[in-house]
Amino acid sequence: MRPRIAIPITHSGDREYAQRSLPQYEHAVEMAGGMPVRIPLDRTPAEVMKLIEHCDAVVLPGSRADVDPAKYDAARAPHTNAADPPRDTVDELLLQDAYNMKKPVLGICYGMQTLNVYRTGTLIQHIESAINHEAGRKVPIAHAVEVEAASKLAGILGGAHRVAVNSSHHQSADAIGDGLRVVARCPEDGIIEAVEGTSPDHFVLAVQWHPERSVDEDELSRAIFRALVEAARVRHSQLAGEFESV
Repeated sequence: MRPRIAIPITHSGDREYAQRSLPQYEHAVEMAGGMPVRIPLDRTPAEVMKLIEHCDAVVLPGSRADVDPAKYDAARAPHTNAADPPRDTVDELLLQDAYNMKKPVLGICYGMQTLNVYRTGTLIQHIESAINHEAGRKVPIAHAVEVEAASKLAGILGGAHRVAVNSSHHQSADAIGDGLRVVARCPEDGIIEAVEGTSPDHFVLAVQWHPERSVDEDELSRAIFRALVEAARVRHSQLAGEFESV
């Protein structure tokens, strides 16, 4: 049985964006051997939790929204986009379940930011840099990322320490949340490009770029999703064993 990977609808108020972006994440999960499970944003928390219970891992995708700065005790900056409360609520429910049950987590772009804030981290609300982090989908390679050699991410990427990535964001992690550590930066300006969990028995990884956009052409992008699905498969087996022994 393929591991079931929960993916929330990307935005509650922009139907066109959601319909265009979500299938890319689903395709990437399917390529890696997982079964994507859409998590709607218009259900009650109890209904969402019913869906989440049957999932083995979480992908937190990108969004056109920005995290509400009040969540990390900051005043709203002029460039900060409107928040998406329904998406925030679902992300928090997914993360609560994932951390309680040690289900694997992969955050992508906005998903990395929601993960960091959920873990009590903060964000840079608008990046001021000569590097164009807002390059968008029309620029397949925006800049390089340097990956920490001893990180899980480096292992997933086959030992690669410098990779070329796309980029579509104007915010980034600042102070890092509890139980997370920085494992990749943009070498030109130091912007944080990836974090991972510090717990050895819980797969938590988040990247600021969009590997779902390049899985058809790029082996390293595929490797990120394969690592998530394999971690989900292992955790599913562990949970099955735990419940059988009760």
